[in-house]
Amino acid sequence: MTAPFRHRGRNPFDNPLDRILAEIAFSVQLPPSLHAKAAERYEAVCRYLEAHPEFAGNIEHFYPQGSMAIDATISNRGTDGEYDLDAVSQLGGPFRDMRPLAILLALENALAGYPVDKVVRQTRCVTLYYSDGMHLDVTPALRDYGTRDRQSQIAHAKGPRPSPEDRLVEMNAYGFNAWYIERTPEETAVSSAFRDRWAQFDANSVRADADVDDVPEQAEFVVKNTATLALQLIKRFRNIMYADYQGRIPPSVVLAYYAGLAAHPDMSLSDMLIRLAKWIIGDIEDASLRNRKLHVENPRHAADVFTDRWPESVPQQDQFAAHLRALVQGLETAQKGDVLPDRLMDWLRQHFGARVVTKAADRMAVEVGATVQSAEHSYGRRGGLVAPAAGAAAIVGPPKSSPVPASRHTFYGRKIR
Repeated sequence: MTAPFRHRGRNPFDNPLDRILAEIAFSVQLPPSLHAKAAERYEAVCRYLEAHPEFAGNIEHFYPQGSMAIDATISNRGTDGEYDLDAVSQLGGPFRDMRPLAILLALENALAGYPVDKVVRQTRCVTLYYSDGMHLDVTPALRDYGTRDRQSQIAHAKGPRPSPEDRLVEMNAYGFNAWYIERTPEETAVSSAFRDRWAQFDANSVRADADVDDVPEQAEFVVKNTATLALQLIKRFRNIMYADYQGRIPPSVVLAYYAGLAAHPDMSLSDMLIRLAKWIIGDIEDASLRNRKLHVENPRHAADVFTDRWPESVPQQDQFAAHLRALVQGLETAQKGDVLPDRLMDWLRQHFGARVVTKAADRMAVEVGATVQSAEHSYGRRGGLVAPAAGAAAIVGPPKSSPVPASRHTFYGRKIR
């Protein structure tokens, strides 16, 4: 019996532009330690509900959905230290005969005493707000028995009183998670690079703490492929572009759908990000030419429409496409190496957030300094030794076995003469 084929992929830290993008993604990812904490919180909430008289014996399944289920969680919109997580509570028994608002109210009441900062009933879920900035959305679902992939219906009701607009909405998060994972196989160079990156980061953090003796073990969690890295970056880009926007924004599940479609092993991170953005742009342009709103269905359940609440209009989707075109243009210009260091860093801060990009640049600058001190000289894509430029981080690749003839440098760093 032959072993399953494994994709090698590309280490994003080996390419100058990809390295800064990978550092940005690293800066917004859910840390492995918090991933473990999130898993514990899922289980704790499930146990709490199972002990409640109204829910005891009536929870058929309790499972993650959304970004947590596909290892794509990033920091919350407009923040750098908060994370939104999602779980589905599949209910049976008397809940199958209850109206949507009654289901949500029952879940809210059952969780009212849960030890968190705040419990809030939303239109389709109940959100638990933890003191450390983590948010957990618990969505009640009713299984469509006899169908595949835990196809279900979820309650939709604004409240506080029943309304003719209350309804059950088709959903198959479990099936979509499986589809995404199938479309985005592990690339060993990517998973290995990020596993090492987190280990290095945690080791440095521990060395800075005099009261801690041992480096803690890492949770078995790491981003495993370039498509998911690109998804994290485009979600971060969306968060920054819509940071001050009060309306609905492009849903993460829509972006994840396109990441699954666009996934292609062995692409560079910058190429994958451009490919993903162009795929979304193309579908929006096609819909807008017909004066239609973008329509995206769950590939495992067509009645589960990911775009049921966004976009609300053709101009709204056109605005997002315009943002994406600017992203593509900037990335393609950067790939050519024709951007000065300060200009590149300013552009990255505008599109991915000042704090995150600065943190990424600072980490790279420290590493470049250590590299120079240890005489492990690094060279830019077009040759020439690079080091941090004023106001920007140097973008360096792996050490070369022999010097490369120097040529003119632009955004890859200031050449040491």
